[in-house]
Amino acid sequence: MTYGAELRDCLEQILGTKPPEPEPGSDPLLVTRQWLAERNLGLARVADPAAFDWPGHWIARVRTAGGDHAVVMFGSPSGPLHDPRGALTGDGVIVDGYLLARLDVHLPIDEPYGNTRSTGVVAAILIAPAAEAALVRVESTNAVAGRGLEGDRYYDGRGTFSGPGRGYQLTLVEAEVLDELKLPWEEARRNIATRGIDLNALVGRRFTVGAVECIGRRLAEPCAHLERVSRPGLLRPLVHRAGLRADILSSGTIALDDAVTATD
Repeated sequence: MTYGAELRDCLEQILGTKPPEPEPGSDPLLVTRQWLAERNLGLARVADPAAFDWPGHWIARVRTAGGDHAVVMFGSPSGPLHDPRGALTGDGVIVDGYLLARLDVHLPIDEPYGNTRSTGVVAAILIAPAAEAALVRVESTNAVAGRGLEGDRYYDGRGTFSGPGRGYQLTLVEAEVLDELKLPWEEARRNIATRGIDLNALVGRRFTVGAVECIGRRLAEPCAHLERVSRPGLLRPLVHRAGLRADILSSGTIALDDAVTATD
């Protein structure tokens, strides 16, 4: 069993739910982290894992002569709670550690962003040919499953955050939020501006944009990069309000005024 598979097993021991098997060719650790983010969770790295003292669960990366293993630790002082390979009873040494933590302590793990069922519309479609290039509005575009919107930087893997994993094919943001902040839609750096739908509630759910089926992966949270390319001061007012990262499951055309509808 690989370290990535053991890590998923450890997370199942803690959460009661096992992360999905990564698709062939993908980074298993990255996919696991992205799956956790959908649940308002992340893995915080421990600075000194060999001396870490924590009364709850945490995960140690244990190095042995035969390779690395993931072990669930517990208690203060900590000991192995789940170590099916016996990594710590042999020659294993703790070389890394991770604490499973909520991204936002005020939000739950189950359905952290709500479960509102609503229908909205596409208010704008915006694409940029390259990273940091100005976004331009179009009347319609082709959405390609597994890639993104034709003509957009993420379709060709040229976006600032392009890479393997989930949630890089399509971004959406609520026009109501941008209007409230008096932020031009182009400066939000999202592909689709919507009206009338709670995008946060689509995390982990399937939805349609017109006839195109998509799946919400995680919130498109603001970051220092957005402030740099748009304007300073955006980080705080856009926390949990900066939109949705999604993947495209079926190809088709997306046009202005198309319906945006949750399907599960």
